[in-house]
Amino acid sequence: MTSLETAPHRLSELATLSRPVALAFHEAGFALYAVGGAVRDALLEVRSPGEREIDFTTDARPDDIVRLLAPLCSATWEQGRAFGTIGGTLRASGLKVEVTTFRSEAYVDHSRKPAVEWGDSLEADLSRRDFTINALALDVVALNLETPGVQTLFDFFGGFVDLHERILRTPIDPETLFRDDPLRMLRAARFAARFRLAIDPALELAATSMAEQLTKVSAERVRGELDLLMVTEQPSLGLDFIVRTGLAEYFLPELPKLQLEQDPIHQHKDVLKHTWAVVDKTSPNLVLRLAALFHDIGKPNTRAITDEGVTFRFHEVVGAKMTRKRMTALKYSHEIIDDVTTLVELHLRFHTYKLGWSDKAVRRYVRDAGALLNELNELTRCDCTTRNARKAATLAKRMDELEVRIEEVRAQEDLSRLRPALDGVAVMALLEVGPGPVVGRALDFLMEIRLDEGEISTAEAQHRLREWWASAQE
Repeated sequence: MTSLETAPHRLSELATLSRPVALAFHEAGFALYAVGGAVRDALLEVRSPGEREIDFTTDARPDDIVRLLAPLCSATWEQGRAFGTIGGTLRASGLKVEVTTFRSEAYVDHSRKPAVEWGDSLEADLSRRDFTINALALDVVALNLETPGVQTLFDFFGGFVDLHERILRTPIDPETLFRDDPLRMLRAARFAARFRLAIDPALELAATSMAEQLTKVSAERVRGELDLLMVTEQPSLGLDFIVRTGLAEYFLPELPKLQLEQDPIHQHKDVLKHTWAVVDKTSPNLVLRLAALFHDIGKPNTRAITDEGVTFRFHEVVGAKMTRKRMTALKYSHEIIDDVTTLVELHLRFHTYKLGWSDKAVRRYVRDAGALLNELNELTRCDCTTRNARKAATLAKRMDELEVRIEEVRAQEDLSRLRPALDGVAVMALLEVGPGPVVGRALDFLMEIRLDEGEISTAEAQHRLREWWASAQE
């Protein structure tokens, strides 16, 4: 049987981390099992994003869980008490733990909130978990007590085999689980992408037939699951599942529309496949990945076939407006919405500079990108998904030239402070005017000088502003 010495390294490490909680529950006469992601990732010998967090399940009821955790924790929380979950941070190690009473739950047809019933069966508790790879349990009490002849790893639904065969299945009928919590359909997309799993046909069929159930889930929960998907190694694996099953229609309807018809004459590429390629090429930065996801959503609304071929004029402007609307509906923060829409609107800006990178062009590009300069450059590079090696090399060379020119200009002047030579107070004093549109136009005039010519002295700025003002009065 498995002991701390014979268990795989990560399982024994998991048991050791669990020791204070395991012993406390054992002494009180309760069982305790580590479950979910911590066990799954330990079996895969991978580090979990929630490295310092472990979920447990137990036959203890919430009141007992609170009583047992309190002496061990520097802080506890009970927001999940209605669902049998009590959380805490272990005083000795800083480990965050959540302990949940064995349970079963099901959604009532007219309600979005589950009715919870406590249970006494580990197998029944694991059967209600989303996927077999998350329905694994480790008896941390037995492992820490080194109890001979006692089973320590519990796998009632074949999750261990599914992990190694790289398949995503549900422990029971997928329709039952998706009906309990429709967000599990999006979780399927995330786990398929994170672990590169093939999706069980029965799971995909259930998601396809039940996609509309996603409307029962709040925008905040949907957004949270999308965010986790977007920072996996290969998001396209999950995104494609979302489109195939029709789930996207209920929270990202712009994506399916990117599957543009292949025009027999012009044969332009499938914009959806291009989008997947761009997303996968970018770094796992949420803002950058979301910009990659949305960067071409304006194309269907701007598509036209002309004598020049297929065109998508101003799709970046249209796409930015569509992005803002969609992200607002998904309840993103104003800061993230602003950053993503800025990148979408600017993702073609690089291509407008066809005559070389003058100091003036560099200043304008840097000013418009602002704090998102690195993300904009990366998005521009990743937007090139052509199989034409010469075309790809040309674009890469031009991007290299831009980055060199930015550093050259940066060495001559402070590009982080691209501001007019005078501020609004100085403008009002010089022109003898109060706050109003005139001040804004004056600052715009001075800013154009800054972008075109670089830094000028205060005296020169005052001289030019007087001339501008005199001309405006004529």
